[in-house]
Amino acid sequence: MKALESSAPLIVYVDIKSPYAFAAIRPTLALETALDMRFDWRPLTLDIPSYLGSARKSKGKLVESTRSASQWERVKYAYRDARRYVERQGYMLKGTEKIWDSSIANIGISWAMQTDRERLGAYFDAVYPPFWRRELDIENIAVVEACLAQAEIDANGFAAFAQGEGRARHDALQAQLHPSGIYGVPTYVFDGTILFGREHLPFVRWHLQGRQGPAPDIAYEIGDAESVAC
Repeated sequence: MKALESSAPLIVYVDIKSPYAFAAIRPTLALETALDMRFDWRPLTLDIPSYLGSARKSKGKLVESTRSASQWERVKYAYRDARRYVERQGYMLKGTEKIWDSSIANIGISWAMQTDRERLGAYFDAVYPPFWRRELDIENIAVVEACLAQAEIDANGFAAFAQGEGRARHDALQAQLHPSGIYGVPTYVFDGTILFGREHLPFVRWHLQGRQGPAPDIAYEIGDAESVAC
């Protein structure tokens, strides 16, 4: 797997622990359905401490932090920003109490893609909302298996996959991302073009529909239908 190449019309990079990816899942799935296409969904497991420092809370109280005041302000703004769009979709978004290793849940994306592609949206439904309500331990393989089962995806063999082939594929892909110019989520890739952020969905749609008429402005809404625009 090469970071910028796919037989699908669009590559979509997401991370379960990203609030911005959470805000983008529903409109991106809606676009996929509206265009009757199948996107290539891939995991990008963010290394948040490398650029925003690390922090951990216990029972709501900060017990460990390497973040500067500036980094804390960036984190707080990101949550406020993403929360605006998540709540419009009827979801809850609570700040996490630690920086999670989301690689197992992200490997679940690859498992769903190869095992039952049509149930990928159901997997996102089983993972994203409860995680952002602080109800899900995404570092626990058994928990991720339960999410796959909830999505009606056969989880038999997932544990071995997550510790073997799936882990190797995940790690090999992650090593390619930064050198390829992919740094955050959601990221959309087509024809070598890399677009970071849900606000590029209008342009993505325009491109996938044949680039008819003038290119749209950057915006969070991608159409008139609420199911697509939210």
